[in-house]
Amino acid sequence: MRRVLVLVLAACGGHPPAPAPRPTPPPPGVDRTPKPPEHQGPPVARVEPVTDTYHGTQVVDRYRWLEADDAAVTAWSAGENTYARGILDHLPEVDKLREELHDIIAAPITRYSGFKSAGGKLFGFRKQPTHEQPELIAIDDPEHADAAKLILDPAAAGGAQEAIDWFAPAPDGKKLAVSLSFGGSETGTLHVVDLDGKDLEPPIPNVQHGTGGGSAAWTPDSKAIYYTRYPHTGEPHADEPDAWMQVWVHQLGTPIATDRYEVGKDLPKIAEIQLDSDPRGRVLASVQNGDGGTFRHYLRDGKGWRQLDDWADAIVSIDFGPTDDLWLVSHAAAPRGKLLRLAGRAKSAAAAKLIVAEGKDSIVSEFEWHEGPVVTKDRVYLTYQTGGPSEIRAFTLDGKPAKSPDLPPVSTAGHPVPWKTGVLVGASSYTTPWTVRYFDPKTGTATEIAALSPKPPVDLSGFEVSRELATSKDGTKVPLNIIWPKGAPKDGSVPCIVNGYGGYGISEAPHFLDTYAPLLRRGVCLVMVNLRGGGEFGEDWHRAGALEHKQNVFDDFAAALHFVIDHKYTSTARLGILGGSNGGLLMGAMITQHPDLVHAVVSEVGIYDMLRTELSPNGAYNVTEYGTVEDPQQFAALYAYSPYHHVVAGTKYPAILMTTGANDPRVSPWQSRKMIAALQAASAGDAPILLRTSDKAGHGIGSSMTERVDLLAHVEAFLLANIR
Repeated sequence: MRRVLVLVLAACGGHPPAPAPRPTPPPPGVDRTPKPPEHQGPPVARVEPVTDTYHGTQVVDRYRWLEADDAAVTAWSAGENTYARGILDHLPEVDKLREELHDIIAAPITRYSGFKSAGGKLFGFRKQPTHEQPELIAIDDPEHADAAKLILDPAAAGGAQEAIDWFAPAPDGKKLAVSLSFGGSETGTLHVVDLDGKDLEPPIPNVQHGTGGGSAAWTPDSKAIYYTRYPHTGEPHADEPDAWMQVWVHQLGTPIATDRYEVGKDLPKIAEIQLDSDPRGRVLASVQNGDGGTFRHYLRDGKGWRQLDDWADAIVSIDFGPTDDLWLVSHAAAPRGKLLRLAGRAKSAAAAKLIVAEGKDSIVSEFEWHEGPVVTKDRVYLTYQTGGPSEIRAFTLDGKPAKSPDLPPVSTAGHPVPWKTGVLVGASSYTTPWTVRYFDPKTGTATEIAALSPKPPVDLSGFEVSRELATSKDGTKVPLNIIWPKGAPKDGSVPCIVNGYGGYGISEAPHFLDTYAPLLRRGVCLVMVNLRGGGEFGEDWHRAGALEHKQNVFDDFAAALHFVIDHKYTSTARLGILGGSNGGLLMGAMITQHPDLVHAVVSEVGIYDMLRTELSPNGAYNVTEYGTVEDPQQFAALYAYSPYHHVVAGTKYPAILMTTGANDPRVSPWQSRKMIAALQAASAGDAPILLRTSDKAGHGIGSSMTERVDLLAHVEAFLLANIR
């Protein structure tokens, strides 16, 4: 589940959320969630104990049967979903919220994202107000985005549930490789299309899956494409179609059956591969060993493939530049990263030379999105993580600091995109919308491109952002970003929602909070926490929240909750928490470790049974982050915090909404089913404990606009009903 921040309240655009007068709050502890009209409870999950023994420890699983995909599970899950929606659809403000959120997401502005340059054009995504999915477009001039050429609208061809996973433009700018999947499954088929979106080749199946992902890279003549490929029927490991990635090459105009294997047969089962190529005909395969942040890199040139480094070498990214040299980010003796330069003819990365030494901030190198160094003919652009916010810093090719783009404070800097002699850089903060600028290194100026920076009708000037530090259990200082309604009293009466993630080296970065607008305008305070396990302060910060140290993440979040209560930003009766995926695990830990600390919990596509996670189709990828039950020490750590195994009968749990997608390829829906069954059976209180399932969604990627709006409305209405 790495890299995907599935929190459904991500930025999108919207109404001005001037804080409204808050109603007189009901007495603390009162259940404010209405019961469904029939006052019927959820279906009761039968108990069928199964006992496993791990290193001499017997563990009883009361709801193992809910892992199955059979009629009984389907019926129980449908009953839970009906019960949950019966409550959610009758919450006091849900219809109004749905209307507001639709107006935000479908605001009459056109949004652009994900640009790549090729053939003198920019290729990227365009999201139009009434369209269910982003479209793929080409732009000749970013100043005239309104003249963009539509290449592919997946919703027009495959319905609202079809989505683009990723694309790779050919160097000639006349064709693209595009992965398409359906219903949030992230199971992608590769299409080679022209600029009218017409298939030029028969589609190539099985090039993309959930966590493993997928990628493609072209030859310089735009006549062949290297692509990732999972096992096909009749091949080795065909019974594990979500793993065992390899690299193959397809020559345009030839049958797929004649495609040639390139590299990957000797890689681990959980290898994740990203591809890149350069005008010299070289191909780079960047390989991550699962999701834990260790890498190998393979280079193909005129002499064939060669391995440049190994897992223990701590090189986290390699990128091409304008010459035949390669540019490396290394964590070897530098957990915050250093920049190296390697001669293209070198046989291994050991010969690389230092260009930019490690500093106090961490160099960002995001694997899945190719967010390593950007090298032009006279500059190297590095993205630095500064504890949550990020910024772009420019250097000369010999590593001397150069004039860098000026961006708003406490903001997120997007990955630079080479254009003309400079780069395009996007940025946003919690209260300022995404703005794209062209940075010209000759003048040192960053000029806003209005055509790519539409102004959403959301005005967040009524809110202020402050950075505070909470003290965790072991004394570690944990940053909090508090988005506060200006002038609100700090007397504990303000409703507040705290969000966290804390894993996989992913940083909690500022982003424009427009889809939070319905909450903000109702006087809610928002808090985003930079937990250990993320990448805010480098690889040491990540490792301090991984494997046997995962409990640090939960302690950090608990410290943040105590901070906002102790400093009168809110109170327990007004406090809600929200997280998804790995952040859903965080929510599960808060429910079981601190059930009396908050009043409402929303946990999306979360992981709760840590002892059986690795057995799911996607689970092996996460062993490098969480650990494995096969290792006695790691088992002990997993069992010590596994939320499912710490649900205690007779506990008064807070109001809980869990959500899952039937097509989720990253976190199995049975995780939510088992956790909800255990909580409903154990709870001694009358707070609602709900499981909302969508059969049209997966982990959150590729969800249609309609699906997003409905989920957002349910989540926000549930939180408001329980913390105001």
